[in-house]
Amino acid sequence: MTDGKEPTEIKLGRLNSNLGFRLRRVHQRLSRRFADQTKQFNFRSGGISALAIIEANPGISQSEVAREIDVDASIAVGILNDMRRRSLVTRTRLSDDRRRYAIELTDAGRELLDEIFVSITAMEDEVLASLTPSDLLFLGYILDKLYASLTSNAED
Repeated sequence: MTDGKEPTEIKLGRLNSNLGFRLRRVHQRLSRRFADQTKQFNFRSGGISALAIIEANPGISQSEVAREIDVDASIAVGILNDMRRRSLVTRTRLSDDRRRYAIELTDAGRELLDEIFVSITAMEDEVLASLTPSDLLFLGYILDKLYASLTSNAED
C-alpha cells in the first residue's frame, strides 16, 4: 500500500485449508532466500541438490540423480557435465554396464558443498528460529510422510 496505512491482513478463504497452496507459499519464500543465499556459487537449478545427493551416495548413476532431484535425464546430464567441467564430480563408466556411469564427488566438490551448507544452514536457522525442537521433529516427520505417500502413489 502506498497510502501510508498499515497493510491489512489478507484472508486466504478456502485456500487456508489447501495443503498445496500453503506449501507452495512457504516453498516460494524459501526458494527465493535459497537462491539469494547461493547465487555466488553459480549452479543451475537442482545442482546443489545433485551435489548433496552424490555426496551421500558415492557411485550413484546419472538416472538415479535425475530421479532424486526430480528432473528430466537430459537436464541432469547438463547439470552433471557442468559439475564435471568445474572438477566437482567424476563420472566413471561402469565395467559391468557400459551405458551407466558412476558419479562421485571430488575433494573440490566436497569442499564447495561444505561452504554452500554453511551458507544454507545460516539462512535456514534464521527461518526456523520460530519453531521449537519438537516442532522441527514433527515437521520433518510430516514432510517425510507426505513425500512417501506421494512417491508411492506415483509408482502405482
